[in-house]
Amino acid sequence: MEELREQIRAAHEQGTTLDIRGGGSKTFLGQAVTADLELPTKGLAGIIDYQPEELFIRALAGTSLLDIEKLLADNGQMLPFEPPRFSPSATLGGAIACGLSGPSRPWRGAARDFVLGCRMINGRGELLHFGGEVIKNVAGYDVSRLQCGAFGTLGLLVELSIKTVPAPRREITLCQQADEATALDSFVRWNRQPLPLSGAAWHGGKLWIRLSGTPAAVEDARRQIGADEVDDNGFWQDLKEQQLPFFHDERPLWRLSLPRNTGRLKLPGDILVDWGGAQRWLLSEAPAAGIQQLASESGGHASSFRNGPFQPLAPAVLLLHRRLKQAFDPKGIFNPGRLYAGL
Repeated sequence: MEELREQIRAAHEQGTTLDIRGGGSKTFLGQAVTADLELPTKGLAGIIDYQPEELFIRALAGTSLLDIEKLLADNGQMLPFEPPRFSPSATLGGAIACGLSGPSRPWRGAARDFVLGCRMINGRGELLHFGGEVIKNVAGYDVSRLQCGAFGTLGLLVELSIKTVPAPRREITLCQQADEATALDSFVRWNRQPLPLSGAAWHGGKLWIRLSGTPAAVEDARRQIGADEVDDNGFWQDLKEQQLPFFHDERPLWRLSLPRNTGRLKLPGDILVDWGGAQRWLLSEAPAAGIQQLASESGGHASSFRNGPFQPLAPAVLLLHRRLKQAFDPKGIFNPGRLYAGL
C-alpha cells in the first residue's frame, strides 16, 4: 500500500494522470480514460475480517467478488445488492466504484446502501478512513458512499466494509405470457403490495417474477400472483451478467433509470424491462439526445452502457461534482474523463 501512496504522491506533484485498474472487468463502462500511466491494484487482495453474526465483511478492494460470494454462501449469507461481475476477474472495489446492482435492487437496496466504511487514498497520496464496520458505528457525513458510482475519480479504494444479509430460505421463479403494457401494469400493482419480490423483468412477451423469503411468505405470494412456477434456467444470473441473447446484439445499448411507476414509453428500438419497470434496457441506433430527452421527460435519465457518455448533469449537480473532485483530487489525476469532462 505504501508503494501505491508513493506513486500517487509523485503523480500529484508531477501532474501525471492515472488510470486505476483492478480486475479490468468493467472498463467498457463510461467514457474511455486517457491517462499517462496505469495504476494496477492487484496486490490489494484479501479478506481482513468476516463476522457472520455481525452481518459484515471487511476486505481489501482488490479481493475477488467470486471469493467473497463463495465465503458468504458457505455461511448462508449474500451480498444483497447482487453486484454483476461481467468477468471472473471482477473485484469488490470495482463493484463499489461502478455502483451497479442486480435484479433485486428496488426491493433490497442499491450497492451504496450496504457500504459501511472504506479506506481510500486521495489525490494527494493521503490515506483516509471513513465510516465503520457495523451500522451503529456509522455516523456523520457518509463519505464512504460517495465512492459508489464515482468510477475511481475521487480516489483509490483500498479497503471496504460491506453489510451482508442472510440468504433467503426459499426462492422461486414465476413466468407468464404478457405484453409490455400488461407487464408494466402488473409491476405497479405488485410493487404496492407486501410481496417478497426480489426480481421482476419482462422481455419478448414473457413476464418473469422472482420471490424470495420464508417458505410461507413465498407460497402466499405465489398464490396471489397466480403465475406458474418454473425452472429459471439461470435467467436471473444471465440477466445480471448480461448473458441473455438480448445483450448479444451489436446495436448501442442504453440503460434507462426511471421512476418505478413509469408506463410504456415509445422508445426507438428493442426493450428489456428490469427492476419492476425502474430500469429499461434499450437496443437502439437512435440519436443520444432523443433517447436522453425521453428519459428526462419521464423523470429519469439514460446512459450509453458500452463505451459511451452518461446523461449530461444539470448545472447545479455538475458544480457539486466538480467541488467534490477538487476536494479529493485537486489536480485531477484519477481516471480523467471517465464520468464527464474534467471529472
